[in-house]
Amino acid sequence: MLKLGIVGLPNVGKSTLFNALTAAKAEAANYPFCTVDPNVGMVEVPDPRLDKLAEIVQPKRTVPAAVQFVDIAGLVKGAAQGEGLGNKFLQNIRETDAIVHVIRCFEDPDVTHVMGDPDPARDKEIIELELALADLAQVEKRLDKVKRAARANDKEALLELPPLERANAALSEGTPLWRAGLSADDFASLAGLQLLTAKPVLYAANVTDAELAGEEGPLLAALRKAVVDGGENAQIVPFSAKIEAELSELSPEERTEFLASLGIDSAGLDRLILAGYELLGLQTYFTAGEQEVRAWTIHKGDSAPAAAGVIHTDFERGFIRAETAGYDDFVSHGGWKGAKEKGVVRSEGKEYLVRDGDVLLFRFNV
Repeated sequence: MLKLGIVGLPNVGKSTLFNALTAAKAEAANYPFCTVDPNVGMVEVPDPRLDKLAEIVQPKRTVPAAVQFVDIAGLVKGAAQGEGLGNKFLQNIRETDAIVHVIRCFEDPDVTHVMGDPDPARDKEIIELELALADLAQVEKRLDKVKRAARANDKEALLELPPLERANAALSEGTPLWRAGLSADDFASLAGLQLLTAKPVLYAANVTDAELAGEEGPLLAALRKAVVDGGENAQIVPFSAKIEAELSELSPEERTEFLASLGIDSAGLDRLILAGYELLGLQTYFTAGEQEVRAWTIHKGDSAPAAAGVIHTDFERGFIRAETAGYDDFVSHGGWKGAKEKGVVRSEGKEYLVRDGDVLLFRFNV
């Protein structure tokens, strides 16, 4: 399951977005620190293919894939040293797969900004620094222990020491690890520390309703420039917290009509989840039987046994083969029976790399 941690300064639309995404109703007030406890919400991954499969198979239940959002108290300058409530709650997003950094890209005199006027580049830098300082504390603690072990010629410590020292040098300068030029091997060595700035990042730009459907404003342009100037290959997903809040109160049919009336193709939630999947190299496969039609999330390039293991470890351990049909073939031939009759169902072994949209039936023996 994809897990996304939401960070940002107070009053940038972070908790409003979280409420709209999850209907968890985390308090969203016009002052800092209103979200005191971490909020965790589950969101269904929108995928029209799942509805089509259910229409054909007519299962007893349909289960979409899910994304877990973790929302923490708004961070302020000095959060890593305990200012506000930030340092305590940064720990709550260490187990997420990626960070969604919400940045305010609109002017509104009725919504106070903790730093005065909105400035996306400055706001981005403040959060980056706080995350880097929080990581620095983790790295320094580990580095001290590893140095002692390395002096005793511990082989594992001697291997771990250089990546730790490189990370420490970058973080000491306030540089997030995603901009520190570390190697893939370095990141692999540091993985156990669950460092925040080693995680992929998405930017969610909270813009006005008009800007979402029309021309890009100067604040969003400033955020884009800051991301490019920082050397990041990060995606920016514009959204309107106000629109997302309104959408959360509507039925699916009403949502479609409302978005169309605004000239918007899709909700911010949908685009945020798709961006998260793209960022982490994720894809979806399906299982389709009389009991259940279900979407499963795996990484691109996963083998059939690895995909089976997402359902249950026994499926991967005892994997024999996977009966496989592409989504288009499955739908066009009306399900398993028709697909088999037309000869488009394949029997794939352990080396098969699952494709996005595959409909799979696993054969296993434990």
